[in-house]
Amino acid sequence: PPAAPGPEPQPAPGATPPQAPPLISRAAAELVGTAALVTVVVGSGIQATELTQDVGLQLLANSLATVFGLGVLITLLGPVSGAHFNPAVTLAEWWTARRGGPGVTLREVAVYVPAQVVGAIAGAVLADAMFGEPLVKWSTHDRSAGHLLLGEVVATAGLILLIFGLARTDRLRFAPVAVASYIGAAYWFTSSTSFANPAVTVGRAFSDTFAGIAPGSVPAFVGMQLVGAVVGLALVALVFMRGRSAE
Repeated sequence: PPAAPGPEPQPAPGATPPQAPPLISRAAAELVGTAALVTVVVGSGIQATELTQDVGLQLLANSLATVFGLGVLITLLGPVSGAHFNPAVTLAEWWTARRGGPGVTLREVAVYVPAQVVGAIAGAVLADAMFGEPLVKWSTHDRSAGHLLLGEVVATAGLILLIFGLARTDRLRFAPVAVASYIGAAYWFTSSTSFANPAVTVGRAFSDTFAGIAPGSVPAFVGMQLVGAVVGLALVALVFMRGRSAE
């Protein structure tokens, strides 16, 4: 008898599902997913600072919570929207679609990106509310140093290389574990603790806590993240160059 069909491969960041749900559902998934991600990042940062004064332990707690939270969110919402939660990923997917690959349209970009930014701000406000912090208090955590900006280029380039490399090699089913693991590692090996996400960067400016970023540092961080996305796409094209078919 024929073998039973295996499970359907799950879409993940960088890959919109072949039979996409309605755009309003996808926008809601991006908003809710980004909000939940920022709630995890900011909330775990607040909790960590309340439990210990050791900065290393604070970063460890913050990064572990982010790893687990991100993996769960990608697994849950990947089949709906592709679980981008990140304008850099959405724009990179749009660029690859322009060049003949699968991806989002410009209209979808115009819906996804605002949903991600609004979700990120809502997530920061929710985290502040849960821990009795002012709902909106601009962060005073300056992150304008040049080495931190370089860290954002590296972090974002690596993220784009990972996501679109998995897509090129038909291994997106590993994205929930791979992407979450990469972000967890990048918390530690990049000087900036790997924001790697313009929407999350904006959201974290609304919370004057461990995970915050001063509003004045946001434009440079976002700019370097976009540069990193371009570098990542260039690396994808170089490393995963398609070979010529034999004649």
